[in-house]
Amino acid sequence: MDKIVNKIVGLGVPGLVLLVAMAVSGWVGAAAITSALAMLGGPFGMLGGIAVLGILSMISQGIAEYGFEALLEETISGLKAQGKTNAQIEKEISYYPISRELKLKIREYLKS
Repeated sequence: MDKIVNKIVGLGVPGLVLLVAMAVSGWVGAAAITSALAMLGGPFGMLGGIAVLGILSMISQGIAEYGFEALLEETISGLKAQGKTNAQIEKEISYYPISRELKLKIREYLKS
């Protein structure tokens, strides 16, 4: 089991996400990988799932290097630079399936 855990740890957060997605799929072996990637990819299927894991890898590295707060601030600044208002950003986040606490944290930052 140590060898398997070390391989998953080597993949980082995306490996953990893939492990959970495979467990939730109810399948084993190659079918579990296929269905997990398809589930993560949504309408874009397995290729979308691979892309999601790649993006997740970049985000988790960014959080580890700079911290959540810094990434949040810079992302919101980037959205404002694209011309979005605080009201537009707040309206968009209200539709996302994220925790209430995270929505409140984003709203607090928008007000400051």
